[in-house]
Amino acid sequence: MRCEVIAIGTELLLGQITDTNSSWIGEQLALAGIDSLYQMKVGDNPERMVECIRHSLSRSDAVITCGGLGPTQDDITREAIAEVMGVGLVRHAEIADRIQQMFESRGRVMPQNNLRQADVPEGATTIAQQPGTAPGLICPVGEKVIYAVPGVPNEMRTMMNGTILADLQRRAGFGGIIKSRVLKTWGHSESGLAELLSERIETLDTEGSATLAFQASGIEGIKVRITVKTQDEPSAIAMLDAEESALRQILGHYIFAVDDQTMESVVLDGLRRKGLTLAVAEISSGGLISTRLSAIDGSGEVFRGAIVPVAGSVRESVLGVPHDAIGTEEAAATMASAVRESLGADVGIATTSLFDLPVTGERPPGTTFLGLSTAAGTEVEQVRLPGDRERIRQYSVISLLNYLRLKLLA
Repeated sequence: MRCEVIAIGTELLLGQITDTNSSWIGEQLALAGIDSLYQMKVGDNPERMVECIRHSLSRSDAVITCGGLGPTQDDITREAIAEVMGVGLVRHAEIADRIQQMFESRGRVMPQNNLRQADVPEGATTIAQQPGTAPGLICPVGEKVIYAVPGVPNEMRTMMNGTILADLQRRAGFGGIIKSRVLKTWGHSESGLAELLSERIETLDTEGSATLAFQASGIEGIKVRITVKTQDEPSAIAMLDAEESALRQILGHYIFAVDDQTMESVVLDGLRRKGLTLAVAEISSGGLISTRLSAIDGSGEVFRGAIVPVAGSVRESVLGVPHDAIGTEEAAATMASAVRESLGADVGIATTSLFDLPVTGERPPGTTFLGLSTAAGTEVEQVRLPGDRERIRQYSVISLLNYLRLKLLA
């Protein structure tokens, strides 16, 4: 079973919107065991849309169109699919009533052009899940099928998970399940991880029990995806557990999280288990660390707060760091200790780099200092981070949190 993805919208071609939908759909198709060899983008032009859909159907069994199901004049996916099917559009009264009720439930008057969203190609069916005003469509074309989903990510994902993936698997005749687990790593390159896991990958290729894939995720590290294919979920989970255990034996502390976990959630969980609280002083990262921590721990159960001393006078008066001492090991140590004491936390962490200085010093570019202070003492680690100022800001976040994570494991 082969399935192609067509992202529809002139704004995608102009770069006004980044097409994350196609990436997500491609990932889900792979996890469902559906081959997806091509993805395309096309603007809101009826002739080109019809041409793209026909071309995709000529080489694949299924096509997923994403976008163009709205109420405005340039939302013409319905019309394009109807032309490919060689049929007209039929207005579904129950869909029109549902859209009307959505507007009324919000205390709003429905514009009449929203009724266009109730038009369905003759012979097509609507997808049961309809989070918004645009219904998804299942459109048969001989033995092949076109699925049409909205471009709104939440609506698209609801329809994919609720109907389309299962329908594709049914059409493919696959009765089992495919499950994956993602191990997130920090501190090693993609090539380095591949080298560490080379023997394991060879073993898996021979056994055929699971597959591994690498995904570089920039400032979030390298992901290692484990995928298994079996007949039932308990067997799949058992296989994933076994493979994760095997990879942890090889990669050890490089693995910091699994699936939806993040570096900050893992750090906060580790502090919580030990009954510790945290305070942050950040110059290099400019508040990025506290933003990520407070998004998870908004009540301050573990994360007491942060100080972002941009002005030199604030650094000196609040944290005791002389205005000319930033970007140094001494500054990182002083900041970590001072913020811990100021905010009454058990642990204080801090970051400062050469980019914090008006003029870079003698050290190599990207030199950054990570400070960590507890009642037992204060430590500083020096790291070299790649890229321009913005990239170093981002990398300093996960580097500092990882520094704390490793200390919590010790």
